[in-house]
Amino acid sequence: MPGQLLYQPNPPPDPSQLPDTILDYRVQLNTQGVLSKEELSAIKQFRRAADYVAAAMIFLKDNALVERDITADDIKPRLLGHWGTCPGLVLVYAHINRLVRKTGVDALYVVGPGHGAPAILSCLWLEGSLANFYPKYSRDKEGLTALVKSFSSPGGFPSHVNAETPGSIHEGGELGYALGVAFGAVMDKPDLVCVCVVGDGEAETGPTATAWHGYKYIDPAESGAVLPIVHVNGFKISERTIYGTMDDKEITALFTGYGYQVRIVEDLDHIDEDLAASMEWALGEIKKIQTAARSGKPIVKPRWPVLILRTPKGWSGPKELHGEYIEGSFRAHQVPLPEAKTDANERQMLQQWLTSYGPKELFGDAGVPNDAILSIVPEEESKRLGMREEAYKAYTPLDVPEWRKYAVEKGTDQSCMKITGELLDAVVQQNPSSFRIFSPDELVSNKLDAVLRHSGRNMQWDIASRANGGRVIEILSEHTCQGMLQGYTLTGRTGLFPSYEAFLGIVHTMMVQYAKFVKTAHEVPWRQPMGSLNYVETSTWTRQEHNGFSHQNPSFIGAVLNLKPASARVYLPPDANCFLSTMAHCLRAKNYVNLMVGSKQPTPVWLSAEEADKHCIAGASIWKFASTDEGMTPDVVLVGIGVEMTFEVIAAAALLRKTIPALRVRVVNVTDLMILGPFGSHPHALSDEDFDSLFTRNKPIIFNYHGYPVELKGLLFGRPNLDRMGIHGYIEEGTTTSPFMMMLMNETSRYHIAAEAVRSAALLNPRVEIDAHKTISTIMHMSQKDKEYILAHGADPAGTFDRPTFD
Repeated sequence: MPGQLLYQPNPPPDPSQLPDTILDYRVQLNTQGVLSKEELSAIKQFRRAADYVAAAMIFLKDNALVERDITADDIKPRLLGHWGTCPGLVLVYAHINRLVRKTGVDALYVVGPGHGAPAILSCLWLEGSLANFYPKYSRDKEGLTALVKSFSSPGGFPSHVNAETPGSIHEGGELGYALGVAFGAVMDKPDLVCVCVVGDGEAETGPTATAWHGYKYIDPAESGAVLPIVHVNGFKISERTIYGTMDDKEITALFTGYGYQVRIVEDLDHIDEDLAASMEWALGEIKKIQTAARSGKPIVKPRWPVLILRTPKGWSGPKELHGEYIEGSFRAHQVPLPEAKTDANERQMLQQWLTSYGPKELFGDAGVPNDAILSIVPEEESKRLGMREEAYKAYTPLDVPEWRKYAVEKGTDQSCMKITGELLDAVVQQNPSSFRIFSPDELVSNKLDAVLRHSGRNMQWDIASRANGGRVIEILSEHTCQGMLQGYTLTGRTGLFPSYEAFLGIVHTMMVQYAKFVKTAHEVPWRQPMGSLNYVETSTWTRQEHNGFSHQNPSFIGAVLNLKPASARVYLPPDANCFLSTMAHCLRAKNYVNLMVGSKQPTPVWLSAEEADKHCIAGASIWKFASTDEGMTPDVVLVGIGVEMTFEVIAAAALLRKTIPALRVRVVNVTDLMILGPFGSHPHALSDEDFDSLFTRNKPIIFNYHGYPVELKGLLFGRPNLDRMGIHGYIEEGTTTSPFMMMLMNETSRYHIAAEAVRSAALLNPRVEIDAHKTISTIMHMSQKDKEYILAHGADPAGTFDRPTFD
């Protein structure tokens, strides 16, 4: 069965077994008289105009107003676009405009069905927002022709909503996180209402399923509100949706259980009256909840509104084609007349379809929307959905404290996370409405809980954290944390996402979609800078020996490395002072995806605050204290990248100093991973001269790297003399064991590094060569003895993690 079998268009769901009393929880409204005749006529004309333009964009490259019969030459050579969702998106857009014009509410529109770009672009053209940012799309025949011709064509708008689309804060491709983005957008924006359309296909995704709980993290005293609209048009690409097969009782039960008030909008003959009444009711409920909270009498567990919008897929489009249903079926999902260019019958159907909207009445000869259409558009330009400043120029830089105030003494052992938590506590205090932490229930475990000293969690259903202005959102859904972080960041604020290293990969593709948005936004001249997306990756594989193999996974580093160099930043600070410096830098940075990797366990502080500052500015430096003759004329270069990897490199250098003092060693630490790529491959990449000054021109280099070796190989590719480089890193070996056994199993231990150093330098230094075999054998014998001890005693040998000395 290649596609869904249909026995009628827009098939109704089968009745459920739930009792009819469930429907008592459904909100009932009187919709009569909600719209005047003039309003109703204007809204209908706005919808017809927008639906017309959306359909024309999918098919036409000329004859934009269908002033003559459509010919094959009028039709684009490649038909792209998703028609099925467009009428519903237009319907909502029209009614948001009406509400804004009537009440003055500040609104954003987040569109889950992002491939419905024709609907959004058509509305933006009608309200004049496109012309504001793109003068060539003027609100007349010339501008309309340009828009219709360029859509989904080289040089024009793509088929999905993206950063080129005015008013957008969400990359409309991958489904699932529009709702999370909407909740993040309204945090600390008390006057903002974000209308979020969730398609019934998107509603099947895991990220959306959890995001329905997002309002439990919205304090109505300090934040705005999300009005979710589930658009149930019944079909995905070739099958019915789950929501499309749920009757009103099942949907009412589901969302009532989530804690919402459910209003089902489904009176197709009076859909505008139904939706107008429903949106006015929803806005009233929102104001009621907010007013109570802001007057000091918050409603405990308020029931926020949700609208369920039932309309046919591809409403107002072709009804049937070749004996198959189009409107109200999956066949309306994308291009309902796919052969219109080559098939005269389909071309005639297209002619009838487009002229059914009455373009002459709507646009006249000049292609200008008539007065009734424009009466729906908010008069104040800044209130229009395409011109909301929150969406493109709202960035507020953080007041970042001087990190050196929190620096710790060189020579002590400190947790990078614990010390950084002190800095973050100050960030929270100094930025009470522009900084939040989004964490998957791991803040205390990751030792960042100092931020709770002057703030708290913001879980409104918990009496302990309700209405306290907490800056921490903890929800055990990485997807929801990511969505909220994106919405918060793209509307001008700054956030932080700390996580166990192994589970950041859950949001890999969401992060990539965000990076695509940022990449495009950077190329759009009217979009101003935005804060960076900041990740802290801790509880790393090196110290997840107690949780086992499932918790040992550094692959998110590679995900960030694959981004465009202009966006990607990966830092592996070697100690607490370096992490402080890196955090302060990242919180001030704009337009990046910053990944900071560090340890939560106490580890040596190698550098003073001043030394750490210089080291982080440089991105890498020679550590003279661990090198032979301060690193002069080495036989081999040992490179540590990551906290534990650096410790093992220093331990290897100390071991070599004792076992084979003739070997001349230079120790280098890299804190900014991006410096390693060939010059020009990344803004931070070292010149060949600077690379050679750190790593020598021709001596062996042994990298001990926190991530997968293949990542470093790819980063270094293009540097000369790659055959002199050896790379150690995580090789997917792990279990529940001891910390040092993790090093041994992955061949990142001091013994493996020291043995390779001797082997690599043997042919370069005769005094090393003569004792090389004996020394390597001795070192690897020590490795075996440590393994045996660990297996026998269940713990690492005493002194394994004592600070190495160079006596």
